[in-house]
Amino acid sequence: MLTNVLGLVIILLVLFVVFQIAKASEAISILKGGEASSKEKNNRLHGVLFLLVMIIGLPASMWSAWYYSEWFLPAPASVHGVWIDNMFFWTSVACIPVYFLTHIALFVFSYMYSGKENGKAYYFPGSNKLELIWTAIPAFVMVLLVYSGISSWYKIMGDAPKDSMIVEATGQQFAWTLRYAGADNKLGTKMIKLIGSDNTFGQDWKDAANKDDFQADTLHLVLNKPVLIKINALDVLHSFFLPHFRVKMDAVPGIPTQFHFTPTKTTAQMRKELNDPNFNFELACAELCGQAHFNMRRVVVVEEEAAFKQWFAAQESLYKKQVTTAEKEVPASAATDNTTQATQEEKPTENTKKLSSL
Repeated sequence: MLTNVLGLVIILLVLFVVFQIAKASEAISILKGGEASSKEKNNRLHGVLFLLVMIIGLPASMWSAWYYSEWFLPAPASVHGVWIDNMFFWTSVACIPVYFLTHIALFVFSYMYSGKENGKAYYFPGSNKLELIWTAIPAFVMVLLVYSGISSWYKIMGDAPKDSMIVEATGQQFAWTLRYAGADNKLGTKMIKLIGSDNTFGQDWKDAANKDDFQADTLHLVLNKPVLIKINALDVLHSFFLPHFRVKMDAVPGIPTQFHFTPTKTTAQMRKELNDPNFNFELACAELCGQAHFNMRRVVVVEEEAAFKQWFAAQESLYKKQVTTAEKEVPASAATDNTTQATQEEKPTENTKKLSSL
């Protein structure tokens, strides 16, 4: 890191020195009475510098794209992730050649046509044919890209399949809380006023759909089965981000959002492909939400249906946990009441015995 900073500082110093030398040369020329000649030299210097920027900059941009390619998004592990990557690929195919051609023209023309004393500009009134070409070709390419984008957008953001598994993700500083719909695959209603230490989600226990909902610390998904994520936030803006699945949706307080997708690779498959036994899919927050933003991470497990069902069956509903806790507290108080009642019942019996003996 320190080496990179020093290298950047050296480059900036060299550019500063070149700039100062150019200014000094121009000032000396003016003092000698050759103002027109100094301007021509200055223009020629800038033309050379532009050419150097092209010669160094364009290869550097290609090298940086290759060097940092491992930091790009990983290979998609969802159905719609392939569509998104295809759009990105064809957009790059359309834009990268234009990027190189326009920048080469920009820098080469700056060098070739730098201002010269008694220079005469070439008068070009225009060409209908040329204007037609540079209007029709970009328009045609744009239509293709927009059509591809809209088609993918409607497929990605359309209604979720009816057999989608439903999971709710709630963002708050600084964690994701995950609630699964139970066997009925229906999330129960909730209200903010019901949120408490014993009711994290503010669930309304009068709603039967709440009775089998459960909370999980890890997001478990089924291979090739669609899942609908219902997203919300309790405090500030968060962003539900699954990079391997190309899922990114803001979690906005008071405005529920949702996203559905279908995983196509299990965690075990990815570990084998990457030759990394410690690999895990990850849920992260892509919106800077405070000092402990980095803590908003959850492990995501994609598994075969049999393994998922085994995990699913082992989960205890939030309602059952609350009832169990209440039952543990009730016997203690009930026992005290029973003891008191028994004592009160014993005293009259003893008094009765004394009276009877008299």
